[in-house]
Amino acid sequence: MIDTLPPYGMILVACLGGSALSLAIAATVAFRMRRGWISTVISYAVGALLGAVFLDILPHLFEETKSPGRIAAFILCGILVFFVLEKLLLWRHAHGDEEVDAHAHDHGRSGWMIVVGDSFHNFTDGVIIASAFLADTRLGVVTALAIIAHEIPQEIGDFLVLLHSGFGRRLALAMNALSGLATLVGATIAYFALSTVKHWVPEILAIAAASMIYVAVADLIPGLHRRTALRETVMQVAFIALGVGSIWIIHALLHPE
Repeated sequence: MIDTLPPYGMILVACLGGSALSLAIAATVAFRMRRGWISTVISYAVGALLGAVFLDILPHLFEETKSPGRIAAFILCGILVFFVLEKLLLWRHAHGDEEVDAHAHDHGRSGWMIVVGDSFHNFTDGVIIASAFLADTRLGVVTALAIIAHEIPQEIGDFLVLLHSGFGRRLALAMNALSGLATLVGATIAYFALSTVKHWVPEILAIAAASMIYVAVADLIPGLHRRTALRETVMQVAFIALGVGSIWIIHALLHPE
């Protein structure tokens, strides 16, 4: 049925349908999670974020780009930008206090950064989907399905980060849905200005990778280190491995050697 639609109609269905499906599955998993589990299961988010970066985004970037040094520079700059952004958010919420309670929520800092980074990532997904449909309808369908499959574990990780950061469940759902609309924005712009937008896809993906690395390493992992009991440490390692493994399995299934 989808191939009876005009090209932009197919792109629209793929972007909106794919975002809704991955968001619904991720929300079902995250919403059924007990609140007490969030501090432990946030380890899964660390694994999913780092797995998406190091097993999927970065290999793709460095295989496709002709300027790996430029991409590395964008990743480095992105990490520094997110460092500055978090400092600004810290100053806003500290209200002049020198110390912030280490065990309290982070006032949404990591949540807002993951929303920004995920929006960049979804924008590039939209560009990729539009490019594939404009080349061939079947290629577009396969590409859209592959992106949905990759997004599900990452969306679950994003939900956990938002909840850990102090967002309510409904607000977390709304923010994930909002960032999902970036897929449609990217696809629409690509449809009307494909050659111009495709030129910047590596740099946009580099910024998305930087946000995921920064949130995982600078915001989430330090919180895990505050829980030093052996049982909790074992659980953290297991869930980090589960997050990485879920990305690896999906990547292996969709991209067999």
